[in-house]
Amino acid sequence: MSNVMFTSQATAQGGRNGHVKSEDGLIDLNLAMPGESKEEGSNPEQLFAAAYSACYDGALNLVASKQKKDIESKITADVSLLKDESDNGFKIGVVLNVDVKGVSQEEAEKLAEEAHKVCPYSKATRGNIDVQLKANAV
Repeated sequence: MSNVMFTSQATAQGGRNGHVKSEDGLIDLNLAMPGESKEEGSNPEQLFAAAYSACYDGALNLVASKQKKDIESKITADVSLLKDESDNGFKIGVVLNVDVKGVSQEEAEKLAEEAHKVCPYSKATRGNIDVQLKANAV
């Protein structure tokens, strides 16, 4: 890896029914498989949804500022655990619900597409998982 700007670290132990903690302690969560555990906890899909929505929102605002558009945005990432018919395993899929205030519907859709081109999470997932954009001018 070249040109590393920064590195974050988190450690998981015990898999989907375990625990995850970041090196600085800001993330310190029990994990639980939805519907299977009596314990309350987060899950990898929820953590990915939080990270992807934050990263994508940053990319959206960067794209908008470069186009001199004054927007307010809210991104909700729906991350689903799906059955993978190709290997009888599992995979994930994402729907990014992109609410953009301050532009027309057409502009919101264009901004959403441009953000998808530059967002590091979108780049990392491109060709690996299905990501659907649902832009909405509010």
